[in-house]
Amino acid sequence: MPDPKRNMRGGTQPSVRARELRNNATDTERALWQVLRDRQLRWRFRRQFVITPYIVDFACPEARLIIEADGGQHAEPGDHDRRDALLAEKGWRILRFWDNDILQNREGVARRILEVLDPGPDSTPSP
Repeated sequence: MPDPKRNMRGGTQPSVRARELRNNATDTERALWQVLRDRQLRWRFRRQFVITPYIVDFACPEARLIIEADGGQHAEPGDHDRRDALLAEKGWRILRFWDNDILQNREGVARRILEVLDPGPDSTPSP
């Protein structure tokens, strides 16, 4: 009998993989989740959210905003270009923060997220 947790290519289903990632979050992801959870920024965020074919660190589906925590493994230029382009084509905006920024400047990270979610009146284009 086929394993229902496996997809047609033999890999793990994205929802199962997302659950594994949530259960094994990095210190940085846990720190950022403390800022995003329970509508603390007035918006509902999901962690390890599936946007086929990807799983993003955090997403606010209502605002179509993705937040990614990037460590040293993402230091090469162009690491996410193809992925970000596909997500942008699907209507998502992406904010990336370095791990050290999240760990050392949580308040500044939260402020930047709010600026994107709730742009003030100065951010509207003039006629």
